[in-house]
Amino acid sequence: MAIKKCKPTSPGRRFQTSLSTEGLSKEDPERSLLQPLRERAGRNSYGRVTARRRGGGHKRQYRVVDFRRWQKEGVPAEVVRLEYDPNRSATIALLQYADGEKRYIIAPLGLNTGDTVSCGGGAEIRVGNCLRLGDIPLGTVVHSIELRPKTKAQLVRSAGAGAQLRAKEGNRALLRMPSGEVRYVNINCLATIGQVGNVEHGNVSIGKAGRSRWLGRRPKVRGVAMNPIDHPHGGGEGRTSGGRHPVSPWGVPTKGKKTRRRKPSDRDIVSRRK
Repeated sequence: MAIKKCKPTSPGRRFQTSLSTEGLSKEDPERSLLQPLRERAGRNSYGRVTARRRGGGHKRQYRVVDFRRWQKEGVPAEVVRLEYDPNRSATIALLQYADGEKRYIIAPLGLNTGDTVSCGGGAEIRVGNCLRLGDIPLGTVVHSIELRPKTKAQLVRSAGAGAQLRAKEGNRALLRMPSGEVRYVNINCLATIGQVGNVEHGNVSIGKAGRSRWLGRRPKVRGVAMNPIDHPHGGGEGRTSGGRHPVSPWGVPTKGKKTRRRKPSDRDIVSRRK
């Protein structure tokens, strides 16, 4: 998808760019695959803010995307159309399976309307097909990867992302992730062939503050501009630079300090992204 530049009819439009919708369907989304999406504005079930700077934005409906393609193993499907999804950076593709069921999947780069895709051991090494990592040749770029077999695709799902299959060692496959991290994944996990589409998404210029508000992103206030009761960097006579190493509002070190907690899956990481 190409990037379109806006005519500078106002200061907000001068540097604004957007993605072309060429190749995307203008039809309404599949009704059977829509769910209501309640706006929580970054609040949890107790009504407390757990994610700051969220709220507002355009009203949306959630498209139910199929991340468990093993449920339709051996059933071929035709790509009915490609669609815009307001809930993610990638575009989605509507599939019509041979048994009559319709499902959405993440649309890889190069997948077109009318193409046929399938999942399972007998599938070809072709863009959009879903196979076990053990059945995929080395050097292939994949996305929508399971972390454990027969669960759901959790890794490499955003626009333009792609992981490369580097090696196979016993019951594990070595993948180079988009971040540069190198990690092992079980060889029986499913992955979809190809790179995620909409690769120009990261090059879009928002152009004005109001457009961020449409996306539900609220303004960010610097800690040094706050009062001492609101942030550890706040207060002081005149303008100050904080007077201490950077921390979050709750005193947790930031900007370089390692704060990541250990996860069971960390043992599979061979080389971190840094």
